[in-house]
Amino acid sequence: MLPISADKVAEVIILARELDRAENEFDGFVDQLNDYEKAGLVAIFWIGRGSFEPEDLAEAIETATHEATTPTADYLKGSPHLADHLEAGMEALGIDASSAENDLYRPT
Repeated sequence: MLPISADKVAEVIILARELDRAENEFDGFVDQLNDYEKAGLVAIFWIGRGSFEPEDLAEAIETATHEATTPTADYLKGSPHLADHLEAGMEALGIDASSAENDLYRPT
């Protein structure tokens, strides 16, 4: 089971695509997550990047928890393909990230 909701991951994906203009909002959103949610977010990112397999989600979460030495927002922003990796991780885990994003994203 994921320690973070699909809606929260979708919000991070949307903000990651807009980092040029929404970096402060991205930082604030990620910073307000609890430690378990942050570890889950990093685990999903790692799965999407291919560092872990979907069936190793629990191990990825544990690793993320123990290796958390950099603020999560800063760590994630270090990846130029953050949104893509999060989407791929969600899909690998059988969760439709685009559906969750569409539910959140309402252009003005």
